[in-house]
Amino acid sequence: MNENVDLRVPVLIVGGSLVGLSASLFLGRLGIEHLLVEKHPATSTHPRGRGNNVRTMEVFRTAGAEQRIRKAASVLAENHGILQAGSLTGDDQEWLFKEIDPGGGLARFSPSGWCLCSQNDLEPVLLAQAREQGGDIRFSTEMMTFDPDGSGVDAALKNRETGEHISVRADYLIAADGPRSPIREQLRIGQSGPGDLFHNVSITFRSRKLADVVGDRRFIVCYLTNPAADGALLPVDNEKEWVFHAPWQPERGETLEDFTDERCAEHIRRATGAPDIDVEITGKAPWHAAERVAERYGRDRVFLAGDSAHEMSPTGAFGSNTGIQDAHNLAWKLAAVLRGEAGPRLLDTYEAERLPVARATSERASSRSAEHSHPGFAPAPGVGGGKKGGLLPVALGYRYVRGAVVGVDAEQPVVPQGLRLNGDPGSRAPHLWVRQAGERKSTLDLYERSFVLLSDGADVAWRRAAARVADRLSVRLDAFGIGAGSDLEPENGADWAQAHGTSAEGAVLVRPDAFVAWRSEGSVTDPETTLYDVLASLLSRG
Repeated sequence: MNENVDLRVPVLIVGGSLVGLSASLFLGRLGIEHLLVEKHPATSTHPRGRGNNVRTMEVFRTAGAEQRIRKAASVLAENHGILQAGSLTGDDQEWLFKEIDPGGGLARFSPSGWCLCSQNDLEPVLLAQAREQGGDIRFSTEMMTFDPDGSGVDAALKNRETGEHISVRADYLIAADGPRSPIREQLRIGQSGPGDLFHNVSITFRSRKLADVVGDRRFIVCYLTNPAADGALLPVDNEKEWVFHAPWQPERGETLEDFTDERCAEHIRRATGAPDIDVEITGKAPWHAAERVAERYGRDRVFLAGDSAHEMSPTGAFGSNTGIQDAHNLAWKLAAVLRGEAGPRLLDTYEAERLPVARATSERASSRSAEHSHPGFAPAPGVGGGKKGGLLPVALGYRYVRGAVVGVDAEQPVVPQGLRLNGDPGSRAPHLWVRQAGERKSTLDLYERSFVLLSDGADVAWRRAAARVADRLSVRLDAFGIGAGSDLEPENGADWAQAHGTSAEGAVLVRPDAFVAWRSEGSVTDPETTLYDVLASLLSRG
């Protein structure tokens, strides 16, 4: 431990892309001081990583960022489907799906919805929101070394513009430093999985005539399957700005220098079946699709999040969403430990919960790439052959079968076959529209800064027990009566107990990240002792 340091912070975040900025936002919302460093001079300028799933939008909703994000994404608000076509001008065209939420059925499960917001538009929103919450965020700043010990982490930082060096002492370090993570490498944490799947070059270009060819087809992405010029076309503004992912085969000796402007323009014309369109190449960026998951999620007060912990095939946009949800899971646990409300063993549950989710999700991402015949992806035997199914069970229905949960069947699958959100411990808590002091909100809006206990409004025993337990443990525990005439009044006479898989005599305990921690399906002899034992166990107290 270095006693002579320039700066002391509870949490140091390394990496200022989507996951690092999200971690900053979530920690700031919980009042946790932190420093984020990013070696690049600014947020991303390349339009990529655009699909934000419903669970991600839920956590951004709770963090107060959802409306800003939807405003930044408004230009693509009407783009929904995925088209597969031999070209844009021929007859060989098929919608893999035309609506991401056909019939609006998702509203039964969530107050939020999917959002198409490219990384270059999303990151500035997260940056502004995180700084408003007190985040100390420094670009052009690189971590040169770090040294964890039993009580914290010493880090040496360098400002890449001025050359200034600064020493930092942090209680914890979050490694959001990407798929080639130097932090993971230094910790000697291995990875499992098939490895590299395929390689693409992402080409940004301008073309006004292409909009006429596309017409009113408002797709998220169009997979173009011409064997002589395949690729994926993505709109940026539906008018003149576009992205094209062209297959790249470095294993055959193909280099980035081979992707000249002329070659790229001709490839795009041939793939779209529109030989006369204008094409102005504005940028190129290589990217690599892979399926790898870290064997551990951290060591010695250092935690991996996002691409440092898992790489996934891009189909379905699972990678960035999983990373943002990593940060959300970790933030409330760090806050609880740093505030002295929880024992340090609570942080062990981060790996116990998120690692199985990453493994299941990465397998599903590869399967979806195979199902969609993603350009450049020729799956090896055993890769991409997992169970087929919809997006929602993976995006919203995943469950924690071990970790900071009580009363879970550890043998159930992490990702179920169907969407089941009925209050089972380990699952995301059910969504109900309720009125609180006249204000309409989702039950999910209640969960961010503390554990929340829901019980029937006609029965005060659970709420009285919660107040006494909160006092005994010196923690914040919000308890609400729910039902007609109660703290929370469900709309349209909805039965809260049935929705949460309990009875009017029971109770449901929900974590700050909106996952059900524990449930009592009926009354108990001693609510205070029962609730005390459950919460003490969840917080690793004792």
